[in-house]
Amino acid sequence: MIASGIKKLLRLKEIVYLPGMPAGPLSFLRICNLLLMAVLLPMPGFAQTVSAMSNDLEISMQTWADVFYVYDFAQPTKPKRQDFLYNHNRHNEFNLNLGILKVAARHNRYRANLAFHSGSYVNDNYANESGTLKNIAEANLGVALNKSGNLWLDAGILPSYTGFESAISSQNFTLTRSLVAENSPYFLSGVNLSYQPNQHWKMGGMVMNGWQRIQRLAGNSLLSFGTQVQYTPYLRTNFVWNTFLGTDDPDSTRRWRLFNNFYFQTKINKRLRIIGGIDLGAQQENKGSSDYHFWYGPIIIGQYQFNSVWRTALRLEYYSDRQGVIINTGTPNGFRTSGVSANVDFVPNPHIYYRLEARLLQSQDNIFSLHSSPSKNNFFIATSMSIDFSTILNQQARSANTIRIAK
Repeated sequence: MIASGIKKLLRLKEIVYLPGMPAGPLSFLRICNLLLMAVLLPMPGFAQTVSAMSNDLEISMQTWADVFYVYDFAQPTKPKRQDFLYNHNRHNEFNLNLGILKVAARHNRYRANLAFHSGSYVNDNYANESGTLKNIAEANLGVALNKSGNLWLDAGILPSYTGFESAISSQNFTLTRSLVAENSPYFLSGVNLSYQPNQHWKMGGMVMNGWQRIQRLAGNSLLSFGTQVQYTPYLRTNFVWNTFLGTDDPDSTRRWRLFNNFYFQTKINKRLRIIGGIDLGAQQENKGSSDYHFWYGPIIIGQYQFNSVWRTALRLEYYSDRQGVIINTGTPNGFRTSGVSANVDFVPNPHIYYRLEARLLQSQDNIFSLHSSPSKNNFFIATSMSIDFSTILNQQARSANTIRIAK
């Protein structure tokens, strides 16, 4: 199909590029434009409607960076402060948690995302991925399957559908991620079929390579499956239920894992917003066993907006994984930890975020250390500055851009 598109491109008599697009033969935007056309031209009916599409197509670019500093009063000596955290997980050093460069294309019939990332979060959370795959945050294509545009099929490397927190900290109420977010998937590789019949309901089904995996686990011949149901009864409130069914083991030791993620979001008024949820998971004790190990984690976060530039948030959370399915401590009570955090944000403009957070974790066992001695408590202070710039690359050209195609 792409070869057919390239042949048509070679027969183009005239291409009018976006205003301001460099005319050089190796221009990045020009190459992207040609590749996009090579993919889309062979699609049925595309050649006849390309002018209309060029008017509707939006191409955007996002650059985002989060630089942080954390002081952990336990004063850990190893590079990672805690094995169960993946964001802002360094002690007494300035570091890049996450930097992203993303290009996205949007049309009412097609969409695509390509994003690269780097930082301590990538090093920690993508440790199971080999080579350059760990530096790919997103690489996916989507197509609308009906004329109304409410049935979509997306495929590739996608952000996870579970949870309400993102690896991009400025999108979250708190600076650091919650325990349930850090220990459930941030990304997946597979296909997602989503359907939104009206403004109140949205649902989806996923087939993926596994539990937060770009590549399928060696020795595992099975794919994994997921579902999502969103219900928005009011403009300011929505409820979400996500599920996962699959395994994170090779065939020889396969244990089935079932995971449920429930949460709600509501905006009480123009200043106060609340998010609450719970994760519930079960995994077979052994291959073929009828007995299961369970884990769960409830959480609630409230955010209060003082004015256009100042806001604060308070988080209460708990995580119980006694048998060590997700977090293995090797202690009698496993990972049974409660947490509280408070943060203050200063947002002088939509592109810059200054954040400060204090967080206390308390466990039933001595899973932490304090000055090289076992401890049930962990307290740290984190601060970060993040910058987010997004721009529509073809904003001025969407109404003027035309592409003439040779028959």
